[in-house]
Amino acid sequence: MTTESPDSGAANIAQNAIAAIRAAGARYGLNLVAAIPADRYDSVVAPAYRTGSLVSPELPATPRSIVLIGNGGEDFWRAFSEFADRNTGWRERANPLDDFTREIIERDVVPSARHAGARCVAIYPFVNGGPSLNFIELAKVTGLGGPSIIGVVLHPTYGPWMAFRTALIIDVELDLPGAAIGFDPCPTCVPRSCIAACPATAVAFPAGWDIPKCLTHRVEVEADCASRCHARVACVVGPEHLYPDDELAYHHGRALGAMRPWYEANIRRHK
Repeated sequence: MTTESPDSGAANIAQNAIAAIRAAGARYGLNLVAAIPADRYDSVVAPAYRTGSLVSPELPATPRSIVLIGNGGEDFWRAFSEFADRNTGWRERANPLDDFTREIIERDVVPSARHAGARCVAIYPFVNGGPSLNFIELAKVTGLGGPSIIGVVLHPTYGPWMAFRTALIIDVELDLPGAAIGFDPCPTCVPRSCIAACPATAVAFPAGWDIPKCLTHRVEVEADCASRCHARVACVVGPEHLYPDDELAYHHGRALGAMRPWYEANIRRHK
């Protein structure tokens, strides 16, 4: 009779948990999943964004790993649209896409990991007012995105057409980074078509994204960039995964609504 060692038992739980997370998310187009030890992330961010700053009654006593979950391409939006069509009034919510994200993560993804034997809690990038994670740095260190001069991270396959939906703080040891470790395409990009495409001349190399110039143009000449970021659309990485028009309009309109108060308080008042 053989007895399973504690180490092999823990390894099996970790393997089953990540498989369950991937399977549960894939049904909704959450096709980007990567995991790293929590201390690797903690070592590259400011203290306020480390896992030790998080507060939740469900937080594992020993947060060993972080699983970053996102989507590339349009499948997540399609899943959201189908869900909203089935649930009358969902689109009229204040934050329908964020609410959909929380719905499927808490209903399907987190329970799947727990059923596999792992303890975990979900942290969302869209929750304000308390300690959170630095999702941009988390994307880089987990290998789901590299830096760019247009202000968003880039994936080797999906380019800028990706987003991060949640991070699971989990009590099992995982080290399964994605394909974007070290991915930094802008310095060697020849066309740099994003620079010419920006009507606000807010993108440059190597300076990157000029946030005040971008915000000023978007607020004062709103129609010019109302439905999409021209620089992002012009990116040569992953253009075949461009979001559909209705998704572009949704995200861009939301971003403008969030930017406008900052513009009024920090740019317009000083003119």
